[in-house]
Amino acid sequence: MAAYMTKIGLVSPVFASCLRNNVYRGLATTATPTKTNRSGQNIVLVDGVRTPFLLSGTTYSNLMPHDLARHALLSLLRKTKIDKELIDYVIYGTVIQEVKTSNIAREAAISAGFSEKTPAHTVTMACISSNQAITTGMGLIATGTFDVIVAGGVEFMSDVPIRHNRKMRSLMLKANKAKTPLQQIQLLLSLRPGHFVPDLPAVAEFSSGETMGQSGDRLAAAFKVSRQEQDDYALRSHTVAKEAQDKGYFTDLVPFKVSGVSKVVDKDNGIRVSSKEALAKLRPAFFKPHGTVTAANASFLTDGASACLIMTEEKAKELGLKPKAYLRNFLYVSQDPIDQLLLSPAYGIPKLLKRSGLTLKDIDTWEIHEAFAGQILANLKALDSDWFCKNYMGLPEKFGTPDMSKWNAWGGSLSIGHPFAATGVRLCMHSAHRLVREDGKYGVVAACAAGGQGVAMLIERYPGATAD
Repeated sequence: MAAYMTKIGLVSPVFASCLRNNVYRGLATTATPTKTNRSGQNIVLVDGVRTPFLLSGTTYSNLMPHDLARHALLSLLRKTKIDKELIDYVIYGTVIQEVKTSNIAREAAISAGFSEKTPAHTVTMACISSNQAITTGMGLIATGTFDVIVAGGVEFMSDVPIRHNRKMRSLMLKANKAKTPLQQIQLLLSLRPGHFVPDLPAVAEFSSGETMGQSGDRLAAAFKVSRQEQDDYALRSHTVAKEAQDKGYFTDLVPFKVSGVSKVVDKDNGIRVSSKEALAKLRPAFFKPHGTVTAANASFLTDGASACLIMTEEKAKELGLKPKAYLRNFLYVSQDPIDQLLLSPAYGIPKLLKRSGLTLKDIDTWEIHEAFAGQILANLKALDSDWFCKNYMGLPEKFGTPDMSKWNAWGGSLSIGHPFAATGVRLCMHSAHRLVREDGKYGVVAACAAGGQGVAMLIERYPGATAD
């Protein structure tokens, strides 16, 4: 193991750099759970939708991102039956930005028929972008700035922008300023083969130069998460997702009739229930030949969009709407983007529960983003580690692990798919619907993101809520 850790870059203690921002000084659990925001009003999640999540390069491949976002927005309006003139603001998340629709929130809203007088802006925070859209909306509502907000996210990995390299861009800018034929000819003569090499979209962390898959592999090694443990977790994710899909539990999903495609898209197409033997045969995807992250125990590139409607409880009652859940609390965390890139759930969950006056036993549903099976298992082991909790989180002892029967019971990003900026809404809606079906009260949503950042959110079942 030591040789392997040296080979993949763990040449010093795994978490060599001390955290400066995420220090805890004990977790009291006797506080009263948060009931309202600081303005004194309850904020509710009325409802949410998403397109089917599809493997990139499949049925959505000839569309553009705003096509997916428009479908999500229109579907949300139809489902909630709210007059779009009542929408005060639209916030959308996206990560890989289409340059033609740089403020995709605005473009999608206009194409969906929202009023031109409805402001819209786009946020980006990697895999937690639609969480950021929701919580930004909560802030606008809490301050009394707006009453009714649509938040969501979209990701389209079937077509990502590829730029000319910097030399070519510089040459093209000079050509645009060339005033005489001679100047233009001189620039043309300066062309070299290297000018035509494109700048491909970055797949590595800017700060570390390491891909997220490589970080996942190192994290799994650091917490001694075996290949079999990862494959078993991935198999579980796909198995329970297939069961939930077959039972019709994915009521947030709205079918999509894609132009030029005869069959209506009405299912996520990445769910695959394989066998342990088949998973074991797959080769490592990042650190070869000794890595443990494979194509099967990692989330896949996905196209999809989501949208949800949030407002004050008072406004929902005024409009005759029946919310799904209260949005009770949230926080963001960040830590070392190299050794701890994917550990945000482990940092965020204890802090969220402390702030909310709750314990592990109070949580009825867990919806945690599955970037990699190894990442999920490493977070669980971190929470259950005396050494990690004491040395890196300032806790007096280990925090403990959630009840796994309540953990991602309908699958997760490994199986359902992960359109980066759209996943946050999916996590919230699955939590809200599971609280109804499983007769629970509180649900926790958490996710890691690029840059060593993450989110944790607390939602509470709304009295009388239904799962559709």
